[in-house]
Amino acid sequence: MKRCICVIVLVSLLLSGCTVAQLPSEKKQYTATFLTLFDTVTTIVGRAESEAEFQSKAQAVHDSLLNYHQLFDIYHDYDGLKNLKTVNDQAGIAPVTVDSAIIELLLDCRKYYEATGGKVNAAMGSVLQLWHEARNDGINDPANASLPEQDSLESASAHTSFDSIVIDETASTVYISDPQTRLDVGAIAKGWSVQKAAETAPKGLLISVGGNVCATGPKDDNGTAWVVGIQDPDGGNDYLHTIYVTEGSVVTSGDYQRVYMVDGKPYHHIIDPDTLYPSPYWRSVTIVCADSGLADALSTGLFLMPRAEGQTLLEKYDAEAMWVDAEGKIFYTPGFEALIRT
Repeated sequence: MKRCICVIVLVSLLLSGCTVAQLPSEKKQYTATFLTLFDTVTTIVGRAESEAEFQSKAQAVHDSLLNYHQLFDIYHDYDGLKNLKTVNDQAGIAPVTVDSAIIELLLDCRKYYEATGGKVNAAMGSVLQLWHEARNDGINDPANASLPEQDSLESASAHTSFDSIVIDETASTVYISDPQTRLDVGAIAKGWSVQKAAETAPKGLLISVGGNVCATGPKDDNGTAWVVGIQDPDGGNDYLHTIYVTEGSVVTSGDYQRVYMVDGKPYHHIIDPDTLYPSPYWRSVTIVCADSGLADALSTGLFLMPRAEGQTLLEKYDAEAMWVDAEGKIFYTPGFEALIRT
């Protein structure tokens, strides 16, 4: 499931030539951009005493993310690497010995599956594949865009139980016992990968992977907060809000990305496992919390449920949220409101 998440990083706000000159270390701000990760744009921002020093840090973050990108890919093979595509290809055939990161990710996927009552379901790949194919066909040929066949959706939905995912931590193997079940970790993998990369990255970086934003510390030695912009679901260059972040993550799920039209009606990519159709509850949900993987999972989970249920999850995980409904009305947790700059 998921999603090109549109949280926009305002890397230049609160910065001026005067501010930089006043820093004791004379550090300057640099930006690195990569186009090879998770089919989206990755931006890394931070300060260093030289561009070469910063680029070395940014490249290390990129290389960490690239490793996860390849491990969690369900569409491509890589020489000498057993990834989630390998696991899917061996469904109902044999267990696959995998990297420990895959084991760890899938254990977290199980945890979020249980916590959300199955709303965040990494075993829903067979259903999501039908929507993926219909969306791609509709985008490439809008005049003949169509929805997945209802019979096909219902048939696929019979093979989405996470109980079919057999994880052997001791042997480091994953086996899909149902031959028709497929893994799709798109609701978690990008944020999870950003979190892991951030944990080994230097302090003071802002990492944005397709809008999954994670700060490894304040932007400078004075403790200045980063400013992150939350996109308006209706588009344009305006932001619903800008918020302060010194450490932790900001992730948004929205109905305005990866959309295609059928008979004049938009269909987004966040699919409700109960209806097998795009969820109508919200235009967007933004999560702020310490862990990027958790934020990714919560943004999807809350997008797929009423606000009261979402609030219960937030309290369990010590996270904050902002919801935007179909009429554009905005709801906040008190902790989220405290972060708002504009």
